[in-house]
Amino acid sequence: MNLQKICELVEAEILTGNPQDSVERIMASDLMSDVLAFCCSGALLVTGLTNQQTVRTAEVADLSAVLFTRGKRPSEETLRLARSRQIPLLRTELSVFKVCGLLYSQGLSGI
Repeated sequence: MNLQKICELVEAEILTGNPQDSVERIMASDLMSDVLAFCCSGALLVTGLTNQQTVRTAEVADLSAVLFTRGKRPSEETLRLARSRQIPLLRTELSVFKVCGLLYSQGLSGI
């Protein structure tokens, strides 16, 4: 599923990245150690954690994108880091639970 379709489903905006980039699976976590331990390449990380460590974790774990929930907005430094590392970032007002449910109902499986 591409990022544009995800944005339509969860009422999200793309902060950085290409709307045509695709995602294969989803993982929801605020614990970056869990992301590193259990996530797989090509996944969308759904999280409320908006700091630079999230972008660094996405890079190391080879994630496709990061979706910030509950209306949280990353700092300008985090956005700059994501652009420089070519990590797509999205944001939505919805909760982690609602986002995961909507994406799962449309065929994206979890990790």
